[in-house]
Amino acid sequence: MKYSFRKIKTNDQDNILRILQHYAEHSFAAYPDNKNQNEHFNKLFDVPQEFPFYVIEYNNQIIGFGVLRPYSKLATFKESCEVTYFIDPQHTQKGLGKKLLEILENDARKMKIKSILANISSLNVASINFHLKYGFKECGRFIQIGKKFNKSFDVVWMQKFLS
Repeated sequence: MKYSFRKIKTNDQDNILRILQHYAEHSFAAYPDNKNQNEHFNKLFDVPQEFPFYVIEYNNQIIGFGVLRPYSKLATFKESCEVTYFIDPQHTQKGLGKKLLEILENDARKMKIKSILANISSLNVASINFHLKYGFKECGRFIQIGKKFNKSFDVVWMQKFLS
């Protein structure tokens, strides 16, 4: 079977929340630390319609997603956006993250976005390395502002300029 990428549909929300919930419960990739943080997750879906939001399917099942959203609602920051993506752990290391990032970057260029930002837990080394590999640079760090699973962590901001 092949992987496919498509725009989000209204009925995809539960499958996306399932993926997020896994990362919330088992990693530092999603910041909430328990199942009762649906308000945080629901903010993910509060994205202006003109911003791209994709899912990855495999065997007609959603196994990942990626979204761009405004960094700020202020027009002053209209050339910057923030990226979020998660892929089911059983489907990582297959080039899907790279492909999804390429799709999102192409859409961002069409929207005249010049800068993509990502905020990442300092304890999510795999994500930091992924972003470094694909052209992001660390541009800021908030020291020990988060605590999850009794461990303090920094929030690392990374940035990529689009050409």
